[in-house]
Amino acid sequence: MFEKTKHIKNFLFSQYLADGIRITLEIVLPTIVCAQFGKIETGITISLGALCVSISDVPGPVKHKRNGMLYCNIFIFLMALLTGLVNNNIFLLGLLIALSSFFFSMFSVYGNRAASIGTAALLVMILRLTHITDILNAANDSVLILYGGIWYMLIALLFYRLTPYRPAQRSLGECIHETAKYLRIKAALYDTKTNPDDEYKKLVAQQVVVNEKQEQVRELLFKNRQLLKESIQSGRLLVLTFADLVDLYENIMASWYDYTSLRERFSSSGILDEISLIIKNIANELDNIGFAIQSNSSYKKKYHLIPELIKLKSTIDAAGERDKSVLILKKVLINLRNIGERVDDLYNYFGDTLIKRKIRSDNDYSKFVSHQKIDGTVFKNNVTLKSSVFRHSLRMMITCIVGYIISRFLPNGHHSYWLLLTIIVILKPGFSLTKQRNFERLTGTIAGGLIGLLLLAFIHDRNILFVLIVFFMIGTYTFQRLNYIVMVIFMTPYLLTLFNLLGIGFINLAEERLLDTGIGSLLSFMASYLLFPHWESDQLDIYMSNVLKANIKYMYTLADFLRGKKNSLLDYKLIRKEIFVSTANLSGAFNRMLSEPKRKQRKGKEIYEFVVLNNVLSSNIAGLIDDMSVNENVSDQKEALHYIKQSIYNLQDSLLKLYKNYLSIEEKIKIPESSKLIKKSDTQLFEQLDFVYKLTTKINKVAVAIVKQS
Repeated sequence: MFEKTKHIKNFLFSQYLADGIRITLEIVLPTIVCAQFGKIETGITISLGALCVSISDVPGPVKHKRNGMLYCNIFIFLMALLTGLVNNNIFLLGLLIALSSFFFSMFSVYGNRAASIGTAALLVMILRLTHITDILNAANDSVLILYGGIWYMLIALLFYRLTPYRPAQRSLGECIHETAKYLRIKAALYDTKTNPDDEYKKLVAQQVVVNEKQEQVRELLFKNRQLLKESIQSGRLLVLTFADLVDLYENIMASWYDYTSLRERFSSSGILDEISLIIKNIANELDNIGFAIQSNSSYKKKYHLIPELIKLKSTIDAAGERDKSVLILKKVLINLRNIGERVDDLYNYFGDTLIKRKIRSDNDYSKFVSHQKIDGTVFKNNVTLKSSVFRHSLRMMITCIVGYIISRFLPNGHHSYWLLLTIIVILKPGFSLTKQRNFERLTGTIAGGLIGLLLLAFIHDRNILFVLIVFFMIGTYTFQRLNYIVMVIFMTPYLLTLFNLLGIGFINLAEERLLDTGIGSLLSFMASYLLFPHWESDQLDIYMSNVLKANIKYMYTLADFLRGKKNSLLDYKLIRKEIFVSTANLSGAFNRMLSEPKRKQRKGKEIYEFVVLNNVLSSNIAGLIDDMSVNENVSDQKEALHYIKQSIYNLQDSLLKLYKNYLSIEEKIKIPESSKLIKKSDTQLFEQLDFVYKLTTKINKVAVAIVKQS
């Protein structure tokens, strides 16, 4: 019950719901106002413009949002006008559909925001297909659509000006929640009642989610100069708290152990279950902090870790007295203390400690986010079959033309644009994404259609139906970036109820929507399989190479720590981010490959082992670096460097097998020998270095097995 209540609270204060309510109001208000003056058709046309621009209103800094919505207004106006001018000629209309579906699909080369602008332009074209009017009315409707788009843009920017920090607060809170979820999965690895392999699969999948949330926060914080100004306390709090959160995530990642071995040795003692409970309590505290930031409220510490750690230490010491080697448990204890200290850093958000801390320059933070140059050269360079975006654009163009031709022969074609709408929504660059979206669209349409039919069969009061429309609209725009199948479940009864209020028979409408959705889904599925298909298995070598490159850089950083070389904290954090991103990208691509046809998949077992081994490797490197930062003295630095050098050799040999253009090993390994005298012996360090070396050897063997199949 507590978990459900917590999820509900998090959702109520999420950016998704806030955006859902705002977008609904911006879309529905023009129709309501115009309806009061008997101009409901005018209101619907204005609302259409607002609807289209809302698609381009993706999360990000206000400058990018403003520019995106501005260009979106230009494109939807032009597309509405062009469609109105040619929609009385099926051949010209077909040509417009072909050219625009290709052109706007190519916008993906400029990133997600540009892709959403392209989708909005295609949407307005499709929704205006059946509106056959003269030139004057076409121009008038296009202007009304532009009015709606400008209305939406101005109100969206006004909301941002009134609450400039709320999107970043909500996004940071959601990132903290996902980090807490990652920590709970870590807790389950110590729980003697769970299956370690199952939990580790969940852990790898959750890394993808955490990385996505971190990227969203980086976009909001590091591309927003207003938040980075040192004179603005609220912005500094957000930036520094996010930095502390990423440090915490690294600490959590660094705490990797052989959980199967741990269970074999200590499952009967009850210590592991005690550790699991402590980690769950830390995760709950982390969730509470996230909710306080998300809801913009104060917070006081509720869980005190130190007494629990003292109790755990006593239990571990008692186990050691029974002739058991508890060194690994003591290391777990130290790691829990470090994680607790990192969580304590997050409490600074609710105090004034952060005032004394400096933040980096705009130039430093800009290195943590990607920058997409908008020019014709990028577009031109992607006009080749080697480009996945170009192949997807061709696929979209051909499928839309086939869909348009089929729609001309459908018996009840009043809303045949739904067929094309289904295609542009479902057809994605990769087969696995198209397959997933197909399933979600069909399932959501059937479920939402049943809900809509039941409601319309028993509810006839127009006021109640209008309230239901608003409710379903909020649900639609709340879940459009959160959960597609839920969005469709809300959207279908919303459309059925709306058309019913407009006097259109909802039974025939439901049949028509289901038919168009079914045909569009089938066409999209066939196109993704037959037309210039994009298989994740073909891309995995790139993702695996990127992970290896990132881990090699991480190993060099470890060598620098060992030699006492003080690299800049900025460089270290950039390397760490590269590890997080490359690991998440590989995990995501691997999971997508598993949904592709069996004959298109590569050695799933070996690739999963590659994912896990590299994950374990980066966790151990992080742990070693953390130890080095505390204890710089090593008994035999030359021998330690030898371990690292051999480990790098294994990784680079693996990389050469996957990526032929990588420079030769001899050119890359340049770790100088050290003449520094070492005073303190550290047996545990050499055990860890030996473990890392064995990991890289296993990675090399797995890479050989993967390449043999190619």
